[in-house]
Amino acid sequence: MSDAARAGGADLAEQFRREGVRDVECLFPDVSGYPRGKLMPAASFAKGNELRIAQAIPMQCVTGEYSYDPIFPDADPDVRLVPDMGTLRRVPWSTQPRYLAIHDCMELNGEHCAFAPRSVLQQVLERYRARGLTPVVAPEIEFYLTAACTDPAQPLAAPVGRGGRAEAGQSAFSMNMLNELAPFWDEFHAAIDSLGIVGDTWIHEVGQSQYEINLMHGDALAVADQAFLFKYAAKEVALKHGLNAVFMAKPIAGQAGSSMHLHQSVLDAAGRNLFTQADGGASPEFSHYIGGLQAYMPDLMLVYAPFINSYRRYVTGSQAPVNLHWGLDNRTTGLRIPLSGPDARRVENRIAGADANPYLAIAATLAAGLAGIEEGLAPTDPITGNAYDHAHQLARTFVVAHERMAASAAAPRLLGAGFVQAYLAVKGLEYDSYLGQISEWERRYLLPQA
Repeated sequence: MSDAARAGGADLAEQFRREGVRDVECLFPDVSGYPRGKLMPAASFAKGNELRIAQAIPMQCVTGEYSYDPIFPDADPDVRLVPDMGTLRRVPWSTQPRYLAIHDCMELNGEHCAFAPRSVLQQVLERYRARGLTPVVAPEIEFYLTAACTDPAQPLAAPVGRGGRAEAGQSAFSMNMLNELAPFWDEFHAAIDSLGIVGDTWIHEVGQSQYEINLMHGDALAVADQAFLFKYAAKEVALKHGLNAVFMAKPIAGQAGSSMHLHQSVLDAAGRNLFTQADGGASPEFSHYIGGLQAYMPDLMLVYAPFINSYRRYVTGSQAPVNLHWGLDNRTTGLRIPLSGPDARRVENRIAGADANPYLAIAATLAAGLAGIEEGLAPTDPITGNAYDHAHQLARTFVVAHERMAASAAAPRLLGAGFVQAYLAVKGLEYDSYLGQISEWERRYLLPQA
């Protein structure tokens, strides 16, 4: 440890002592964007003590299982957890003074762990830096607040609000319904402020007790960190209020799905929007970027829609896209170009669901767009009508998306061969687990008639 680091550690140790901090959450996003890690004594963290964890943990299935694909060494080696000190924050929902810090998973030889989603995004951003470019990203995240769910066999239900009843009907953009769960929102707003999550606007969405936040645009890695902590905070604060914060793509039958729209632009070395020419018109790079998204996003669909449930969201007429057409201010398209001034020209990727890992969804989008620029790919012509009148181009099922990524020559190049092999193995294992379950639909219709 350098002298400067020791001095910083001493200051941090004193801060922890002054605030009565006992522990630090040393966490990282796993393949599903779920926070995993270890709880470390605050004094040890301040000293910079080394922390390790098994290399396979970032690739843990949602079922808790691990794949035995050959990409994972039989020896189950360690990786080092290295804190990004810029993410060190007080944990707002903890009953005892506690901090958290997002960590990178680093191999013992100093390389980034190929299985860690934060590493995947960092490798994509390095390709931008090599060309003197800087992506700018802004996510829009939708989610539901539901009553507590103690029996997974039962459907989720809207919670009882301040009026003494559960929400019914559609209340999109309603201010009254946005205030129905005020105690949760008051604590949640305070929590994200303390975590450094920079929100822009909040709305009540179309679904019953469905909401959306727009995060402010910024550095891609920093924004991914904020989206990761946003979901963590929402779940923790919701539980304190007897609620569930639900980020499934389609959590409730008959209700709207939840998306994670990604706005993106690119700055050149001088800080100018690469998508705009000096005269204010769209640049060739803008077209090539869209061309890259159209060319490569089908191979990466499993990243934007990572679970069986994800594919229930892509329904014609639902404002969830069914193809990769693009158009100006057209919300029926998979790629929307919002109306803006030349400096704010950007692309909105409307494909990703709220269940997508933000690091991976951002990485996949940026990698596809950059490939389009590098290869000079041309997009289709923009459409001005209803994109639902055009063919359903997106994978309709998890299996189709899995097979498309497995057969892709581009996915390993864009996201890393090791990551893609591991990701496919994990997703295959999750699908096998799903096949082992018998659904309510099967019992309802097949039991009496099959």
